[in-house]
Amino acid sequence: MWDATHAVGEGIVEMAAPAEGETVLELAAGTGDTGFLAAERIGDRGLLISTDRSPEMVASARRRAASLGITNVELREMEAERIDLATASVDVVLCRWGYMLLDDPLSALRETQRVLRPGGRAAFAVWAPRDENPWNSVIQAVFAGRGLFPPTDPAEPGPFRLGDRAELRQLVGDAGLELVEMRDLPVLWSYAGANEYWDTMSTLSPSVSRAAAELPEETAAEMRAELAERSERFMTTGGRLELPGVSIGVLAR
Repeated sequence: MWDATHAVGEGIVEMAAPAEGETVLELAAGTGDTGFLAAERIGDRGLLISTDRSPEMVASARRRAASLGITNVELREMEAERIDLATASVDVVLCRWGYMLLDDPLSALRETQRVLRPGGRAAFAVWAPRDENPWNSVIQAVFAGRGLFPPTDPAEPGPFRLGDRAELRQLVGDAGLELVEMRDLPVLWSYAGANEYWDTMSTLSPSVSRAAAELPEETAAEMRAELAERSERFMTTGGRLELPGVSIGVLAR
């Protein structure tokens, strides 16, 4: 996953520009790779606070930090809507694909604003609308076309919930933050073919995983064939399936 999407983590770290000696908080850090990029920039005098609500993710990030030899990091379980840090205590907040999955992203962004010091920066990423992300929309069309994905409420937590750029600007302002920059951050998922695409999404996407697990063998074969047909326009001359996408990077203060 990092191979396909590292440009997003790199992009928001570049936008936030953490400096030597600063304190960086990463929310919804997962395995921590985005924050670890910031750890390199802040040096031994700086501190990365890598957090996630999932203890399993925090444990994974701890193993990852150890393997990379990163020592200027504190790893903690933490809710983004209730940040357990003092007001005005960090210089940078990073969050890659976290706010869109929360029940109350506005509360989380207000918490982000609270913990930032004067002059602090928040940099985060959300997915652009689904139609700008064929890595998701191609397989989604196969499952939705057979009624396997129920209609979703756009206000509910989900990967594309904050994809409307105008609404995203409004959300940042409502949280008491000033929007500094918004930029597109491209991603590219590369597969050996449609079957690898199916298998990968069945691992990464809970909705695809649940639906695929219940399919009769014959139906699954038919859907795999349909996926290959829908994916054909993304096949390269070298025989790889390359599915693009776009995240929106936001810098605020």
